[in-house]
Amino acid sequence: MFMSWFATLPFAGLLACIAVLPLLNTTKHAWEKPLVKLAIALMFGLPMALFTWFTGHHHEVTHAVIEYAQFITLLGALFVVSGGINVDGDIQATPAKNTVFLAIGGTLASFIGTTGAAMLLIRPLCKTISERTFKTHTVIFAIFIVANCGGLLTPLGDPPLFLGMLRGVPFLWTFHLLPEWFMVNGLLLLSYYAIDREYYAKEPAENIRWDQRNVIPISIQGKHNFGFLALIVLSVAFAPTPYREAIMVTTAAFSYYSTSKTVRQANRFNWEPITEVAVLFIGIFLAMTPALIYLAHVAPTLPITPATLFVFTGGLSSVLDNAPTYVTFFEIAREFKMSGPVVAGVPELMLMSVSLGAVFGGSLTYIGNGPNFMVKAVAENMRIRMPSFGGYMVWSLRILVPILAVMALVSIGGSVWTETFGLFGVLAIVIYRGRQATKSKRPDAVISAVENAL
Repeated sequence: MFMSWFATLPFAGLLACIAVLPLLNTTKHAWEKPLVKLAIALMFGLPMALFTWFTGHHHEVTHAVIEYAQFITLLGALFVVSGGINVDGDIQATPAKNTVFLAIGGTLASFIGTTGAAMLLIRPLCKTISERTFKTHTVIFAIFIVANCGGLLTPLGDPPLFLGMLRGVPFLWTFHLLPEWFMVNGLLLLSYYAIDREYYAKEPAENIRWDQRNVIPISIQGKHNFGFLALIVLSVAFAPTPYREAIMVTTAAFSYYSTSKTVRQANRFNWEPITEVAVLFIGIFLAMTPALIYLAHVAPTLPITPATLFVFTGGLSSVLDNAPTYVTFFEIAREFKMSGPVVAGVPELMLMSVSLGAVFGGSLTYIGNGPNFMVKAVAENMRIRMPSFGGYMVWSLRILVPILAVMALVSIGGSVWTETFGLFGVLAIVIYRGRQATKSKRPDAVISAVENAL
């Protein structure tokens, strides 16, 4: 049965609630309660699940429920295990050191997953910047780099790529995307360094002196949890459902009960971040099911090229969750014939577009990828003020979209002219950020030798 576009409206309504209710004086305090979020999520999600079921799409509803269970099991297991690893200490929060911190996280993301890397590093990152007045931008870039764009190189990095591997994409194929990974993450790190230098120049002198005096050598507690983290990663790579989920739950339980309470207390560990993700995403998964069905119906009529496929996949991944969006466009791309190499039945250039769009597009909003909301919730729990849904999108539109645009022109534009224009765009971003970094100097503090070298 054909799904009308009207069936997508409840999903849009749920997104509007997530964006607006935390901002209104009459609703923002109620929105902080998990039961209120759950009620609103189910108010939109349950009717659409029932509507979809009774219009004959039983498989799609069942699949959405199963996928939600897999999704929240993975996030929950990584949240519990990473919460048992306390990276103690407090390095000086200079722009150079913060940039290196994000670069390490972005590299780890491809090998332990964006969720694993984000949950492992967000708490020590928040501790590092705790003496700073301006710190929101650092968490936003952590979402861009660690929770999303860094996870492009392996199927372990991001759920969409894992689903691609299950559909026949070779495990090592994603290493073909190394140039795009390097370009996007390199430009993001350069942009962060320039912006953080600008904010660093505005920091009160007493904050800088406090940060310099409170340097504590790095130490790690709860090291046995790295073994549990590796077990979860291996289960994602090799164990089928439902054994994979059983391994994750068991691993999380062993981690929770084998880790000293003092370690989790040092991490300010509590269940609020994962609870917020769980209650909101049950509504998102259910309400977006008819939207995905409608998309699958109309997709063959869309003007599909490698460039438009990247735009469609990336844009919809930002609001529909990138994993199911990847699957939808992966299957659509299989129907197209192009000259050149074919991977898992998909023209390689088309597969590049879908992969790049799903992974990078997931960073455009808080709901594009699972770790985004978790990072936001952990940061807020550690008393860092984060922007609203719309406020975050302002950051992504201003910083991330231009970088993704020049990357797309260079890699999948399809002509010498688009590639040349894209390279000029890359050069323009580098020059602009370089000048921004050079102009931003503290009048009352000496930039470290490491920073000058960088």
